[in-house]
Amino acid sequence: METTYPVSGMTCEHCVAAVTTELGELPGVTRVVVDLVPEGTSTVSVFSNAPVDDGAVAQALDEAGDYALVEPS
Repeated sequence: METTYPVSGMTCEHCVAAVTTELGELPGVTRVVVDLVPEGTSTVSVFSNAPVDDGAVAQALDEAGDYALVEPS
């Protein structure tokens, strides 16, 4: 199962590594792929064997750094 999230605040490969590590530690997550858009909205794809709670994703992003889910407009 793949879930894609728009994420703000990511600017470099350090950000990618931090987000990948934090999200990868969530239960059921098997892989994380980041399409980095420096100074813009990046796309984070989370692959898992079960649905992942959006709140847990938001919390993991906060723990990784100053990153946040982008709300749809």
